[in-house]
Order: sequence, then C-alpha cells, then structure tokens
Amino acid sequence: MTYAEALDFLYTRLPMFSRIGEAAIKKDLHNTLALCQALGHPEKKFKSIHIAGTNGKGSVSHMLAAILQSAGYRTGLYTSPHLVDLRERFRVNGQMIHESTVSEFVEANSSLVSDIEPSFFEMTVAMAFDHFAKEQVDIAVIETGLGGRLDSTNVITPELSVITNIGWDHMSLLGDTLPLIAAEKAGIIKSGIPSVVGQSNPLTDPVFLSMSADKRSTLTFADKIRYVSDWNTTSTGMNVEVVISSSGERNSYALDLGGFYQTYNLITVLEAIHQLRKTGWKIPDESLRHGLAHVRVLTGLHGRWEKIQDHPAIILDVAHNSDGMKQVSAQLELMNYDHLHVVTGMVKDKDIRSVLSELPREARYYFTNAQLPRALPAGELAKIGWELGLQGQAWPDVNSALAEAMRHASKSDLALVCGSFFVIGEVDRAIYGHRINN
Repeated sequence: MTYAEALDFLYTRLPMFSRIGEAAIKKDLHNTLALCQALGHPEKKFKSIHIAGTNGKGSVSHMLAAILQSAGYRTGLYTSPHLVDLRERFRVNGQMIHESTVSEFVEANSSLVSDIEPSFFEMTVAMAFDHFAKEQVDIAVIETGLGGRLDSTNVITPELSVITNIGWDHMSLLGDTLPLIAAEKAGIIKSGIPSVVGQSNPLTDPVFLSMSADKRSTLTFADKIRYVSDWNTTSTGMNVEVVISSSGERNSYALDLGGFYQTYNLITVLEAIHQLRKTGWKIPDESLRHGLAHVRVLTGLHGRWEKIQDHPAIILDVAHNSDGMKQVSAQLELMNYDHLHVVTGMVKDKDIRSVLSELPREARYYFTNAQLPRALPAGELAKIGWELGLQGQAWPDVNSALAEAMRHASKSDLALVCGSFFVIGEVDRAIYGHRINN
C-alpha cells in the first residue's frame, strides 16, 4: 500500500468529523479500547501528558513538547486537526511520521476497520499510540480532539492532566452551559494524577475542584499562581514578564509565538512544568527558555497569529469560536495598519453569529469556505456577515479570496485569514509566505 492509497483508505472508509461533523463522533471509548487491545496496548508503553481545553490546547501542547525536547527527552506530540498534511498530527522530536510508517500501519491494520468500525479520529489516535510506543518516546504530549471525558485519547494514564480554559464551542456535543462543558473537559482528570487548569472561572472552578476531590488529584489554577505583568512584541515573537504571586519573583521569557493570547498559554505551561518537576522530571531553566523561544522550529506549530507575509502583512489564525475570535480581535486593536482585510470561512456546526459578532466592523470582508462538505457555503456566511454589519463579498476558495484582498490592499494594510483550521490549511504558501522581513 502506498501513502496515497493509505490516505484514500483513511479518508474514504472512516467517518471523519472534519468532513461530516457530529455523525463521525462515537460517544464512548469502546472502539479506542478495542483498537488498543488489538495493537497490544501501546498506550501503556510510554509516559504522557494529556491536554484539553476550549482554546489554546494546541499551543500549550506544542510549547510543552518544545520544552521537553530541549530538556533532552525523546518527545512524542499528537495534535489535531492537521493543516495540510495528515502527518502533522504525529511527531517525535518535531519530526513528522514517515509516509511509509503510515502506509504500513494502515495496511497491517485495515482488517480492524471491518471488525471494529472505528472513526477516522479513533484510528489516528491508535496510530499515534502505536507510533510512539515503537519509537520508544520518553514522554508524549497528547492533545484531546473534542471534550475530554469521551474523547478517544482518554484511555491514557498521564503524568499530568492540563485543561487550558473553558469557553463556548461544540455546545451540541458538550453541553449548553459552561459548567457542563467543564464537566466534559474535567473527564481527563485521573485518580492520583496532578492536574492544572490554566484559566480559573467562578462558574467552572467548582466543577474542577469537585472532580479533583473525587479523584484525589492535586489541582492548581495556573492564573492564581502567576500573572503577566508586562509584555512587548519583537521581530520574532514577544517578550513576556511573569510574576509569581506569592513571592513577587519576576522572570522574563522570550517566545517565538505572536499574539497576546499566548501569554495565557505561557502561564499554563509554566505551571505544568512546575508540576512535572515536582514529580521528578528534570527540566532545567535553560531548557525551558530554549523551548519557549523555539516552539515553531522544534515542533512545527503553524496557524497561531502566524505572519506569512509583509507589505501588506498577511496573518493566519485558526480562531474558530467566539472566545478565540474575541482574543484575535483584541490583538488586532494592538496592531498598526492602515486598513484591515479579513478573509474568513467557517464550518456549519459553529455558532456562526456569535463568532462573527466578535470581529471588527471597520474592515473589508472576503467570505469563503474550505473545500469540504462540513464547510458553510461562502454565500451563506456572507449573508450572515452582512446582517451583522460586516461588509464584503463571497469567494469560492480561500486563495481567490486572499488574492482579491491583496488586490485591494496597500503595503501598510493588514490581511487576516481566520475562522477555521481548514481554511488556514488551504492557504497556498507557495504564493504567500515568501516575503517576510525579519
């Protein structure tokens, strides 16, 4: 089986959430457990860190992986969805899984599809566990796909559980209140395993405190331990000053990631590293700083306030829910530009109006859609946008929309592409992304 044949098998034979939405979700762990059993329980052959949350879990996962790599640990990283290449989901020390490894896994285990009938996500989780076990990683950072309690990744017993924050997303699956959503995310808290919650909230804190008490798990709220006192942007990212609340101790960190919202993720990561150190993981301060300063090159993180072009500037951000878009809009207010151009596309099962309501009115909009069935047609998105005061036209794909934005943009303008992982993934980086002034 070739890599192309393996991809065709995975994409056509297995239900895929990114393409068809909720119909692909299996609301229990039965299939994942069956896959793991058939593979000889690879999930038990490596240590792990489990990451959940509404926003920021991808960035936190990559930051932790970069730090652990810098500390000398052979580090696995499983994240989803991918932007361009399926192999982005599976990394060991930053290197994507080989095409031949994917094709060999699919060929060797294709019979499990008939026997177990897994979803695409369940099969890729099993592939990740199998890969990390065979690569003999020291530790793997595992990001949940959706929720936590019933997420396919929730068959591991990690060294640490991390929940970044709780916001509004996937309400039809996770619940229509923040406490209900929090209860699903809290499902990754395990008996006797320390847990970190990145951002506290009076509505959801009791949920986590109750779960940690039931599981006899130590729980810390990262934002109650440290806070950001100052930050400034640099040509490559930002410098952030962090204060330990109890002592007043100040430390500065250089990040190669942009976007003010990364300061929240930094606070979460610092507490996670503190908890790992307490349980015996050797993570020197120089490794912590090196990892934070080289996240992109060490782990291949893309799509988080990622500038791919100057004059006019083009920035990509995978924000796709109301809380994420609120952070993006706050970041826009800190930017210097003459005119703003927003290329945006979304999927059907989001709260479209809530997300679009967070975007600035004083911009020219280019509504589009990714090339998958789950995408909301650009014309429908444009209609909702117009009703909310966002003026612009519909375009059939992100690259034609971005090309139109570039035709209207001056050198001092800013173009933002946002709204969906899948829209960001379809940006043609052979056209855009080669004009950066560092």
